[in-house]
Amino acid sequence: MATKDIFQGLPWWVIWVAVPLLVLAVFGGLILHVVGIVIGLVFKALLLVALVGGLIYLVRKFSSSS
Repeated sequence: MATKDIFQGLPWWVIWVAVPLLVLAVFGGLILHVVGIVIGLVFKALLLVALVGGLIYLVRKFSSSS
């Protein structure tokens, strides 16, 4: 039985409103947790890139002046 067969004949609002709301109600905490982890990793990666770039800049600046 395919997904098309399950939702066939149902009103549009069940497919596009009720089902996504149920998915969010059941898995909302998990989804937010995963999104939080991804955002945290992206932030840490950007912070690492900025710190390494700043370190390289400082080393080149002070080593060229001496």
